[in-house]
Amino acid sequence: MNSCSEFLLTRRSIRVFEEKEVPIDIVLKAIDIARYAPSAKNIQPWAFIIVKDRGILNKLAELHPGAAPLRRAPIAVVVLADSQASPVSYLVDGANAAMYLWLALHCLGLGAVWIQTLRNIDEIRKLLNIPENWVPVAIMAIGYPAERPSPKPRKDLSEIVFVDVFGNRYSGAKAS
Repeated sequence: MNSCSEFLLTRRSIRVFEEKEVPIDIVLKAIDIARYAPSAKNIQPWAFIIVKDRGILNKLAELHPGAAPLRRAPIAVVVLADSQASPVSYLVDGANAAMYLWLALHCLGLGAVWIQTLRNIDEIRKLLNIPENWVPVAIMAIGYPAERPSPKPRKDLSEIVFVDVFGNRYSGAKAS
């Protein structure tokens, strides 16, 4: 396996963090990388809010049960997408930026977990003073990993790959 494949296959969702401050310059480096994510027409309809304030992190952690890692994270980044700048593809563009951020954090030795935001858009907007046209696509709870989760089982390619048309299942050999 080459190093690029190994890098991608070793990324895990990290929900438990060391009680150690994360230097903002490392987070800024990850955001700098994330801004190179692809976007439709290269509009780059994203923005990032770095959240360090413990009170705000705790309020974000109360959004839903899956947001609980924010309670233990030393820092977080909220990824926003501008629905006016890119009305057709802002969610996909924002998700691309969030994924690049996630991978950049992994590359820089940090752990993160993607906190789902789409069911709490208005609450997040209010809490972080986000204008109406900006949509919070993801919140990354970030820190130094205090856990090493094992890989979760994955579906076989024959379950998820079709040839030519949906339903015509791929039945070849496994890629792994």
